[in-house]
Parts: sequence; C-alpha cells; structure tokens
Amino acid sequence: MQMPRFAVPEALVTEILSKLPVKSVIRFNCVCKYWCSSFQTPHFISNNYHNNLKNNSLIPLLQRFDGNADLAFFSQLSVVKDENFLVKQNIHFPFFIHDSPYVWGARHGLFCLHSSCMEDTEVAIWNPSTREFKILPPSSVQRPTYPGLTCDLVVFDCGAFEFDFKADDYKFIRFVTFLFVDSECGIESPDDVTQVELYSLKCDSWKEIPSPNYRPFNSYLNNNCLDGICYWQTVMGNSPDEKVMILSFDMANEKFSVSPILEFVPFFSKTNSEVLVFNGSVGVLVYSVEGIDKSFDLWVMNGGVWTKQFSIESIPGVFNPLGFWKNDELFLLNTNYEVVLFDPSTQELKVLGINTYLDHHREYVSLFFYVESLVSINGIQEHKDHIIRQLVGDASNNINRNIDQVETQYDNG
Repeated sequence: MQMPRFAVPEALVTEILSKLPVKSVIRFNCVCKYWCSSFQTPHFISNNYHNNLKNNSLIPLLQRFDGNADLAFFSQLSVVKDENFLVKQNIHFPFFIHDSPYVWGARHGLFCLHSSCMEDTEVAIWNPSTREFKILPPSSVQRPTYPGLTCDLVVFDCGAFEFDFKADDYKFIRFVTFLFVDSECGIESPDDVTQVELYSLKCDSWKEIPSPNYRPFNSYLNNNCLDGICYWQTVMGNSPDEKVMILSFDMANEKFSVSPILEFVPFFSKTNSEVLVFNGSVGVLVYSVEGIDKSFDLWVMNGGVWTKQFSIESIPGVFNPLGFWKNDELFLLNTNYEVVLFDPSTQELKVLGINTYLDHHREYVSLFFYVESLVSINGIQEHKDHIIRQLVGDASNNINRNIDQVETQYDNG
C-alpha cells in the first residue's frame, strides 16, 4: 500500500534550513531556484546568523606574523572538543603582499581589513564564511594643504567597523593624521592635523566627519563596538592632571561624545587598560604593565554605573590578553610566545597547541571571534590574488612555495 505524501510548507522548510551551517546552505543553493532566492533574503540571512549566535558558534581567528616572509597571516582554530584549539587552516592575503593587514572590526561575520601602509593604503571587507571579498574605493576626502608646508607622513589608525541599524548599513570609521615639514628647510612642524573619514557600504563611498577634540588610542583587543556605537580610550587635560576618558562614536547620528572612566583607571603609569565589549556591556580591562605575573580587573558599565565584574589575582608568565572566550575564559599570550587559556572558575592555565615564537613579532598577535553569516557585501569571490587558504596539513609544506609564487606574480606585473 502506497503511503500518502504530505507537502511540507515552504515556510517550515526555510525555517529548518536557516538552522544549518553557512557551508551547508551554500551547498543547497543549487537544489532549486526557490531555495537559492530564499537564501538571499534579509529575513533568512538574519535568522541564520541569529541561530548561529544562539548556538554560541564562535570561531576563533588568530592573527599572526611570519617574520621570515615579513607577512601577516591568520590561523583559523578548531573549536571541536578535545582538539585544544588546533590550527585548522592558515589564511594568507596576497592582496596585502607588500604590507600587513590589520583587522579593524568584525561584525556579523564580516571583517574589515586595513593595510598598515602610510601611503596608498588598501582597505577591504571580507566574509570568510561565504568567501566574498570586496575592495573599498580610495577615499575622495580632500586632504589639507598649507602654504610653505609639505605633507611628510600620513598615518591611518583607530579604525572601527560597525553596523548602523537605523540606516541598515555597514560603516567603517578611521582617523587620518597628517604630519607636515617646512617646504624649504625640512624641519618638522610641531602641529599635526587629524581628519576623520567614514565609509558606507550601502553608498560605497567615503566622507569626512567633524573631528573631535580628543585623540583616541587603538583598541588592541579589537572588540570595541556595541549596538552601533564604537568606543576608544582618550585623555583629557594636561600633565600631570590627565584623566582617562571614553570617546564614543554613534554610527546612526554620526556624532562623537565623551564620558568619564572613574579613578580605577590611572593614566598609563603602571597599568594598561583596554576598552572592550563584555557580555553585552561596555567594559574596561585593567592589568599591570611590569612583571611576568599579571593581575586583571574587569569593570563594566551597567545603568550608567561602573562595577567591578571580577578580578584575576595573578597569572604567572603572561605578556598580554588576547580576548575573552566562553564562560569568561581569557586567552593570553605568555612569555614563551604560546597562546594560553585561563579559566577563572578553576584558576587553571591551559597551554594550547599554538606557539607563535617563529612569528617574531608578538605585538602583531591578535585574536578575533566571529559567527558565520550569509551577509553579502556586493564583492567578488575569493581569488588567489587576494586570499590563499591552506589546510594545516598542507600549510607547513606549501606556505613558502605559495608565497614565492605570489611574489613572482606581483614582480612580473
């Protein structure tokens, strides 16, 4: 006897498919035109992202620096239980072959990559899940000029990448500092000039934003944006009465504001402090500068009041924090150039299978976390001229050969 066939409502099918990993969704694009078009709707993209977020499906990406090749690269870490964050694949960026890319923000599974070059800077947005890559156009903002002065150096820093919920747009902000010298004698001018530039993905263009009266500091934990607002540390006043403040920028109204940090953050004397987002709140991580045994205090802002979330009394042999993981665990880089994970609940310090000694520059070692997403950036698919991925088994054998091939391609024009 033939069993009756029941038609499953398309809405239910779509809901089920939205719970799949991005890789599976992309594979199912070829099943039928309806599925393919459904996967591109904002509703499906949002549901898929929030399902991944709800499942706490964070993926760690470790930024490193190959001192021998003088190139930055990324290592994607495994989150499979018992694999101890082993490196799954290494990712290189030939697009930045003559420079080192910095990650200035990761939002909704998208990364904003910015070269460290002072001139002719390159900027790109990258979705590692869909392998989509978009090169941003050069800035059209008019540069300042002054009679008798020549621009000697241009510095790009303090960038941040965030989503503007009001405009439904991804935006990237950066500070541009110009240093001038006397055109005749070459003596450096005592005054520099700062501009603030804002890029809109929806408009695919740059514009200038009125610069605040405060100079921000880079956030080395790279986790300084929340709900459409970006945060940096800044300083108010002159020595010896400087006060550490928080400078914020609202992507929706495109305005800066400043707010105080209480006395728990002294002015860069014997401590470092990092503005970060912790469990949905703005926070400040304070830790000692000197010594190899470091203590950490985490303060968070709740209802306009700063409260101490927790303290970690003493972690031996560590250099600097890299970022918080699940259950308030803290990734750090130790004095042996190893990535370690500290569990505050058990006080256990676990050495992971990642040694960055050969990276030579531990100041380049950073850790980012992202959730897979289908967000489109109107770019192109990854190409070997932009990105090279190597599975960890192939990486050790082929890394130098691939880099040599890319350098040869660029040298040949």
